Amino acid sequence: MREFAGSARLAQAVTLMAIGVAFSTHAIRSLVGWPGLIAAIGTLLVLAGLSLVARWRAVEWYGILPLTILVFVGWCGASVIWSTHPATTVLGVGYLIAFGVLGVYVALMRDTIQIVRAFGDVFRVLLAVSLALEVLSGILLDLPIAFLGIRGDIASLGPIQGLFGSRNVLGFVALIALITFIIEWRTRSVVRARAIGSIVLASLALLFAGSPTTWIALGASLVALAALYGLRRVSAEHRWRVQLALLVGAVGALVAGWLLRLRIIELLDARAEFDVRLDVWREVSRYLSANPLQGWGWSGRWPSGTPYLWIERAVGRDLGSALSAFIDAYFQVGVIGVLLFAALLGVALVRSWLLASDRRSVVYLWPALVLVAIAVTSVAESFALVEGGWMLLVVCAVKAARDMSWRDALAATR
Repeated sequence: MREFAGSARLAQAVTLMAIGVAFSTHAIRSLVGWPGLIAAIGTLLVLAGLSLVARWRAVEWYGILPLTILVFVGWCGASVIWSTHPATTVLGVGYLIAFGVLGVYVALMRDTIQIVRAFGDVFRVLLAVSLALEVLSGILLDLPIAFLGIRGDIASLGPIQGLFGSRNVLGFVALIALITFIIEWRTRSVVRARAIGSIVLASLALLFAGSPTTWIALGASLVALAALYGLRRVSAEHRWRVQLALLVGAVGALVAGWLLRLRIIELLDARAEFDVRLDVWREVSRYLSANPLQGWGWSGRWPSGTPYLWIERAVGRDLGSALSAFIDAYFQVGVIGVLLFAALLGVALVRSWLLASDRRSVVYLWPALVLVAIAVTSVAESFALVEGGWMLLVVCAVKAARDMSWRDALAATR
């Protein structure tokens, strides 16, 4: 039993199942409800725990977690003290911790190339099934698959949702999958035919999803990829100057993007989505004035009670989030919470960026590009705070921290 629990095969299986469950929560809830999803998560946590215990001595526990993750999750947990719905906050924090623990397990048990392969294998299946169901619904049967939220719009070239319940979630997954498949191709970790087929699959899903948010994130990821490839060809002694120039350029691009936001929205034909977000953010700001410092208490996904119900009624649609990870963190855990979340994302991005520009292996590009996509998407979606998006953020943050930890640097100077 101990030999099986400590085997690499079990670690690989738990990793694949954890990623699969994290990015299939909508489909699982649609099929078996919340009890089935919670049972699946609980089973994974038990298996991960057994695997960790069996391989306890082989794991380097020092500096395992970035302090930014611990402090952010700790502040979310502390919000139960002032939460308007304490029971919901306890459940929401538990849900956050569960996917965080699975993310830590994946980061601990697998090296970066194995993580890339695991995400690639899962995304290939999820995207292929999503497109197959869309073709079945929209072309072969010409009937919606209501329980999954599939409307069958692929015949009119989208937008489609696949297994994910939303075109924006499908677009986000397709973008992360595209980054993953490109890294697989460049590292030659899969055969050429599979790599090209996977890239075509992700591109089709991205195109049919038609998510304006994802198009912007894709553009940012391509710019980041070009910048990193340029940096990796600059000598080490001159690299800091180029990094500084890129930082200034990035700030300039953000300012220009904000000034030209209306024109960009028109070009992307995203006026309707932008107007919805403005309405939501406007309503959220009305309630933020009551609890600006500490927020209303962590919940993750929005519960059905107040003030979330009032916001949904004012906007006239079911939401589930504030449609921005930063605004959601601000609303739920206040100014302190959003600053901690921004610090978590920012520190992880800086670490992974420096690693990607300094290390020779192409695989180090994956965490940096994924975090760029998460950071951009988080402006207009809340994926990074729940389920697969949160687990992905934890995986990248832990891998970056273990390869570039300030605690290790401090210990080396003593």
